[in-house]
Amino acid sequence: MTLSRVALSSLQQDVDELISRLDKVPHGDVIYQALQLFLEIADEELERLDWKILRSCLRDMHQALRVFAPYRHTRKISIFGSARTPSSAPVYEMAVRFAQAASAVGFMIITGAGGGIMEAGNKGAGPNKSFGLNIELPFEQGANPYIEGDPRLIHFKYFFTRKLFLLKETDAIAVFPGGFGTQDEAFECLTLCQTGKAPPKPLALMDVPGGTYWQHWDRFIREELAAKGLINGEDQELYRICTSVDEGLAYLSGFYRVYHSSRYVGDRLVLRLNQDISDAALAELNRDFQDILVSGQIERTEPLPREVEDEQPINHPALTHTLHLPRLILHFNQRDYSRLYQLIYRLNGFATAATVYHPERK
Repeated sequence: MTLSRVALSSLQQDVDELISRLDKVPHGDVIYQALQLFLEIADEELERLDWKILRSCLRDMHQALRVFAPYRHTRKISIFGSARTPSSAPVYEMAVRFAQAASAVGFMIITGAGGGIMEAGNKGAGPNKSFGLNIELPFEQGANPYIEGDPRLIHFKYFFTRKLFLLKETDAIAVFPGGFGTQDEAFECLTLCQTGKAPPKPLALMDVPGGTYWQHWDRFIREELAAKGLINGEDQELYRICTSVDEGLAYLSGFYRVYHSSRYVGDRLVLRLNQDISDAALAELNRDFQDILVSGQIERTEPLPREVEDEQPINHPALTHTLHLPRLILHFNQRDYSRLYQLIYRLNGFATAATVYHPERK
């Protein structure tokens, strides 16, 4: 396709205008690096298909970032499960009730926008309380009727960009029985949590009472993976099998009872808390989790200078600041993430009876 001089001139003006204000806009240094990388890619001898893939990836990401941006401070639960589950199945009804209960306490729901369990998630969440991340496939129908036409419905060309946002935007994961796609999503979640490529987040494996799907799966994990040293024994802390709506929601929301969020500043891990913990509780953490520290101890800290800088209004005008939250800092070894989950569970056990927390807010 031949580009017109008018189109090129307009693009030139837009690029010039952006460059002229890079030193003033938030994250200008990162935007500069992205532009520089794009220019380097343009110098490579790429085929047209390569450029079409790159363009489509950016298009997928652009629309997803735009849709999710207004909801960045609302906690969300991603629901995975089979597209083939009929609406008459008990597990379908369970997924509907789970989404209803989660949205009732303030969570928003994310699904793959298809039928079956995905449909149940959007149905249960109700109007304006869910997202649908649909994949464009030539042999399957479009989005389910409970998300079709919704401004929070996003159409993805690629599975990998879709999966990125199914996991990036969520704070908790509920996986119902499903086929290869569901297993792929479950193991991707586990892999990212096990390796620290995703922030800590809880994973509930949901099934009806008496169901065998996850029981058989868990036996395989224990007997074929853990027992043979293919995973660590603690890696089973990354998930929990739940057989009721109340149990699943309590597990997922309870993950944020004391623990709020985390981030790295240099090589130090900062844990933000919804409430401070006692000196005795801190001593207990240092006694029982010394094995995951490279050096030093787990200590209280004020917000670090980099945190303060990142939360300035010029950088995040819509940010709900976390600077008021109590913090712990540790030199985590960035290897034993299952043990880090155990630390978070221990933290949540320190909640006082008077604790008021809002798992739907972040």
